[in-house]
Amino acid sequence: MRKKWRLVLLHFFVGIGALAGGTPAILDPFNPMGMPADALVNGPFNSFLIPGLFLFLVIGGGNIVTSILIVRKWLFYSYTSVLMGVILCLWIIIQCYVLSDVVFLHLLFFVIGAVQVGLGFRYWQAEGRVLISQDIVKLTHIFKNKKNVS
Repeated sequence: MRKKWRLVLLHFFVGIGALAGGTPAILDPFNPMGMPADALVNGPFNSFLIPGLFLFLVIGGGNIVTSILIVRKWLFYSYTSVLMGVILCLWIIIQCYVLSDVVFLHLLFFVIGAVQVGLGFRYWQAEGRVLISQDIVKLTHIFKNKKNVS
């Protein structure tokens, strides 16, 4: 578990950052943190509300939940880690396209997302997970057993 703290801290850091970035976009969708809505040149939105909600709920909430799942040693934490890393990388790529700009934070968070994917796969392999279908079968057995207990 000691090595997994790096992954926990990465997910927690991204989650807190996304919550902090999504909140202003939700509260002031036309000018969050001084960024005018006109900056959404290549995007489908005329305000930052939908991107802010996605940033807050999916990236922020998802990364916080993933850090909790890792600490609690949930069976599928490595999948959620990989998933959140992929979502973060895609978010950064789309954000750079929509804003027509690339800054240091974009590069930093893209690298962090790639590291989340890499560490997630590493822990997935280290735990002997070979096929996702085997884990899906385990998950269905877990839910069936919980229903039988109730």
